[in-house]
Amino acid sequence: MTSPDGDPGGAARRSGDEAIRQAAERAKETADRNLPEWGELPLPHDTANLRRGADLHSGLLALLPLVGVWQGEGEANDPETGQDYHFAQQIIVSHDGQNFLNWQARSWVIDEDARFLRPDLRETGYWRIGPDDTIELLLAHAEGSIELFYGQPLTQTSWELATDVVIKADSGRRTGGAKRLYGLVEDGDLAYVEERVDADGDLIPRLSAKLRRYAG
Repeated sequence: MTSPDGDPGGAARRSGDEAIRQAAERAKETADRNLPEWGELPLPHDTANLRRGADLHSGLLALLPLVGVWQGEGEANDPETGQDYHFAQQIIVSHDGQNFLNWQARSWVIDEDARFLRPDLRETGYWRIGPDDTIELLLAHAEGSIELFYGQPLTQTSWELATDVVIKADSGRRTGGAKRLYGLVEDGDLAYVEERVDADGDLIPRLSAKLRRYAG
């Protein structure tokens, strides 16, 4: 797409700028919230609020919009039963001034009235991004697997990744490779979709959610 001034990326950048502006406006409600601090460690505390704590490492500027605490709901498909279900989720993206982002995501199954039914997926890991804008996402899943994703920013506020390595523990659930797309949508929420390879080798929808900023 070419913008009126002839800059092929101009329209995408302006769209990203507007999303960031809207997110900043909504952040007036969340700017005072941050992660709790436990004990007196001789280290900078993790922060999910860019206004507090350590300064974000300059190497992470392309991932800056992800930092925060996000909460919302989504739809999932259980690969073992083939059944669709609703879930709620909290994602915490924090940092301590070093050149990586901490990632914690946990979800729980809900009914059609958003009532809690049972715990669901849980993952933890780290985001990195190199000078050439190559993203690395290393994830450990509670159900017994480790994944390494690589990807690229698509715009200032969207990122696409795909697995390069998937390792399953002996006691873990079978899992195939995956693709993920994250992005801030026009209202400033964080939305994502995950597609995962099934037993037949087909890439099928696995997860999708839309999360509102709770802190940061």
